[in-house]
Amino acid sequence: MPYGQPPYGQLPYGQQPYGQPAAPVLRSPRGLATAVTVLLCAAALAALLGSAADLYTWSLMKDVQAAPFSVEQDTLEGADLLTTLTGGFQSLTLLATAVVFVIWFHRVRANGGIFNPGAFTGSAGWAVGSWFIPFGNLFLPYRVAAQTWAASVQLGPDGSFRRVSTVPLTSWWILWVLSRVLDTTATLLGSRAQTPEALRTASALGAFAGVTTVAAAALGIVFVLRLTALQNVKAAQGPYAAA
Repeated sequence: MPYGQPPYGQLPYGQQPYGQPAAPVLRSPRGLATAVTVLLCAAALAALLGSAADLYTWSLMKDVQAAPFSVEQDTLEGADLLTTLTGGFQSLTLLATAVVFVIWFHRVRANGGIFNPGAFTGSAGWAVGSWFIPFGNLFLPYRVAAQTWAASVQLGPDGSFRRVSTVPLTSWWILWVLSRVLDTTATLLGSRAQTPEALRTASALGAFAGVTTVAAAALGIVFVLRLTALQNVKAAQGPYAAA
């Protein structure tokens, strides 16, 4: 069942009986996986810069607490500008990464539906739609990913079920959700901060959220490359692993 070919036992496009729809074909996720990897690296860099800006603000607020008039207004305005710039960079990289990641995610889900249609409880559209459901996006995409992972694993030579560790998937998802919760909380606290103490707390949480985002991006790369590799092997070798 190589990429660009219909599932075993189905005729290729142009050879179906009249009135029958064309058989679905596998599409390689390699190019998209490479793009996602590059963007995740950019997102990690943006998060790291954001953490540095938050730590700088945290340090300034400590000085303000110790001596309110020891920090010049220009310095405070510079810190605010730095936070705004790094926050904007984070938002842009996160948006670009999210768009390409969802395209890749839909691609591997569609392939999984060809490998093993019975492995899924919903249509391939859930690979996109699940991300936009409030609160549901905390677990629904994970379910799609887990089902796609299982569908992409080759069976044993005798047709028996083979399990490949889902640690890359599970660890990435836990850190990703944690990073989003921390970042949202830090942003909310920062927008409501009226005192140096409150802003210092928000900055510390924002810095920790940034570090968590870096870790989530690193594990996301592992997950993307591992799932892509599973599909590459199954597309090249077929549904059964070599003895």
